[in-house]
Amino acid sequence: MPNNNPALLIKDRQVSDNRWQLIDKEQNFDLSTITEDDCIILPFSRWQDHQQEVIDKENIGLWLDSDEPAEPLASICHRVSLIAINFPVFSDGRGYSYARTLRDHFDYQGEIRAIGDVLPDQMFFYQRCGFNSFLLRDDVNPETAISSLDDFSISYQVGSDQRKPIFKQR
Repeated sequence: MPNNNPALLIKDRQVSDNRWQLIDKEQNFDLSTITEDDCIILPFSRWQDHQQEVIDKENIGLWLDSDEPAEPLASICHRVSLIAINFPVFSDGRGYSYARTLRDHFDYQGEIRAIGDVLPDQMFFYQRCGFNSFLLRDDVNPETAISSLDDFSISYQVGSDQRKPIFKQR
């Protein structure tokens, strides 16, 4: 399950307070107990089960696991303020594609958060795919993670953060 330590959240290139609580897939959780002051990130399957109750609520986000595609979010993502994408292991790259789908194909403007096995050496690439917040592992230094967002000064390929390839920028 993704880390829920508030001290290790990087959002918009700075250490931020994490107001959001991740709800585990197996965790018993009564949605009726959520107040307007609570910020909850539900597993996508649970979010779908209660879609009519939670859609358009600024304090309820959802998280996709690596085996849950982003396509079902096409028509509703604009009504969710935060979408977290879980990386169960650093070598599972499906989350990169999900973020690109949300940003580039669905034009999602909200927060996309990387959760799970989030490592500094991949943060530059998370950012290129559209992530703007990162819930880091306990063993990651936040300052190292922030500096890794600038690991490269030039990107040759098009990304969610750069729509024009370098050769067309001349």
